[in-house]
Amino acid sequence: MRELDNLCMRCFKELKGGNICSECGCDNDVPNDTMYLPAKTVIKGQYVIGEVKEHQSDSVTYYGYDGQLDRPIFIREFYPKGLASRLEGAKELHIRQKFIPDFDKYKKDFYNLWTTMEKLHSLSACVPVYDVFEENDTAYAIIEQNDSITLREYLIRNENGYILWDSARLMFMPVLTTIEALHSNGIIHGSITPDNLLLCRDGKVRLAPFVISAAADSSGILEFTEAEGYTALEQYKNNHKICPATDIYSFSACIYRALVGSNPPSAISREANDKLMIPNSIAENIPMHVIRALVNGLQIYPEKRAKDIESFREMLNAAPAVKAKAAVHEDVYQQGAKGGYPEYNAKDKSGGEKKRNNIVIILIVLIIIAIGASIYVVKFSGLLDNKETTTAAQVQTFEVPNFISNGYTQQDIQNQAAWNDQFKFTFQGEYSTDAEEGTIFKQSIQPGEVVNQGTEIVLTVSKGIQTEKVPNVGSLPLDEAKKQLEALGFKVRTVEIYNDGSHTKDTVKSVSGSAPEAGSVAAVGEEIILQVYGEPQTTTEATTE
Repeated sequence: MRELDNLCMRCFKELKGGNICSECGCDNDVPNDTMYLPAKTVIKGQYVIGEVKEHQSDSVTYYGYDGQLDRPIFIREFYPKGLASRLEGAKELHIRQKFIPDFDKYKKDFYNLWTTMEKLHSLSACVPVYDVFEENDTAYAIIEQNDSITLREYLIRNENGYILWDSARLMFMPVLTTIEALHSNGIIHGSITPDNLLLCRDGKVRLAPFVISAAADSSGILEFTEAEGYTALEQYKNNHKICPATDIYSFSACIYRALVGSNPPSAISREANDKLMIPNSIAENIPMHVIRALVNGLQIYPEKRAKDIESFREMLNAAPAVKAKAAVHEDVYQQGAKGGYPEYNAKDKSGGEKKRNNIVIILIVLIIIAIGASIYVVKFSGLLDNKETTTAAQVQTFEVPNFISNGYTQQDIQNQAAWNDQFKFTFQGEYSTDAEEGTIFKQSIQPGEVVNQGTEIVLTVSKGIQTEKVPNVGSLPLDEAKKQLEALGFKVRTVEIYNDGSHTKDTVKSVSGSAPEAGSVAAVGEEIILQVYGEPQTTTEATTE
C-alpha cells in the first residue's frame, strides 16, 4: 500500500507541495466531520477511507482507495439517518436501544442489495461492485469509481438542453435490462433520476449506487428524500405499494427530461391536474409510439402503468403489435360433437352452409323418428315375449370435468369418446384478451356438478383478440374522432399540441395524428392516442385522463 500521507483524500493522486490537490482541488487539511470515519482509516486491511462524498438516507459514501489493487473506489457505509450515530473517535456505529431491530433489518437489506448488485456485474448498466462485507457493527460496499457525468449534467451542457429519440434510445434501452434484472431479484430501485444515471467515458449509461428500497418508501422508518418530478405518487402515500411500476414512472420521467428539456411536474401536483407540458416544436420530433409510452409510464396511479419492464420496453421499441391471428368476423367453428351450431356463424352469403345445416337437422329428426318407431314396435308388438311388467332404465349421472384449466380445444373435447357418451356439447365462439385463441375458457355448468347423462354443456371457445383497423380521423373535430374510435371499441386519450392560429381548437392533427397509426390493426379495447390542437399557447399539454 502506498504512503497515505502523500495522497489526496479525494482523487488519491500524489500531492505536489502543500495539502491542496493540484488535480482535484481538494483541501486535505479539512477533516471529515466527527460523525464519519476519519480520512486515512483502513477497513478490511485494504480499503482506505477518504473524503465524504455524500450522505443519503441509508448510507454515507466516501471517496476511497483500494491499497492492494492501487485504484480509486467508492466506499459505501450503511449509516441510516435517524437510526445511528458515531461517537467522536469511534469506528463503530452507535444505535439507540429502541432502534436496534430496525437497524438490523435494514442492514440485512443493505447487505443483500449490494450482494445482488455484485452478482449483476456483467450487465452494462450496473456500476461494478467489487466487495461487500461487515465491519464496525455495520456493512460496506466497495463500488467502482468511474469517470462519468450525470445525465442532468450532460443535458445541461447540450446546446438545446434535450436530445432526439434516436440518441436517447441508445442511451436508455440498455438501462431497462438492468432494471428488469433488479426486479427479477426482488429489488425496486426507487430513485431513478437524471442525477442517478451516469454517462461514462466508455460510452455506457449506468445506474448510480442507490438506497435500499425501504429508504425510497415514505412508509418506512428511514428518512424519505423525494426527487420532484421523478418520485412516483405511491412513494408519497401509503395507499399504494412500491412495485416495478414505481421504477417505470421514474424512468419515464428521465426519458421525458431527456426529450423535452425540462422536468415533468411532480406527481403530487398532477394528482389534482393531470397534465404534462410538452413544447410543440419538440413534440413534433418525438415519435407517437414514444409519446404513447410516456403517457402510460407517467400515469399517476401505478395500476394504470405498464405492469412490467418487458411491456414498457415493447411500447418504447415500436407501436404495439396485435396478437390476434385473424381479422374480425373471419372465424369458422365446426359443429359440436353432439350437435349444436354457433349462432355467430350464420353468415354464409351463398346460403350453402344453412342448406347443409338444414339437411343435417332433417336427417337427425328422421333417425330419431325411426328409432322411436322401432322401440314402439319392439315394446308393443310382443316381439320381446316378456309378459312381466318392465320398469324404466335407471338414469346414469356423471360429474362435470373442468374443461377450462388445461388449455383444451374444441377438437380435444370432440376426440374424447367417454365425455361425448356422458354429455352433449355445444360450442360457441367469443373474443378474449386473456385466453389463447382456440382454447376453451368458459363452460355453462361448473366443474364438480353432478348431472344426468346427456346433459347439454355449452363450451365457449376463444376467438382470440378482437381487432379493428384504426380509421384515419385526421382533421376531424375531436368529438367526431372519439365517436368513430369508440364505436369500434377503442379507448381514446389526447395529447394537446400547440395551435398557431391556423387550426380549429380541438381538431385532430391531420398527419400522423394517432398512435397506433391510422390504417394499422389494433386490439379492440386498446388506447388510441390522438394529437389535438389546443388554444394558441407556447406549450402543449399531454393529458393522462
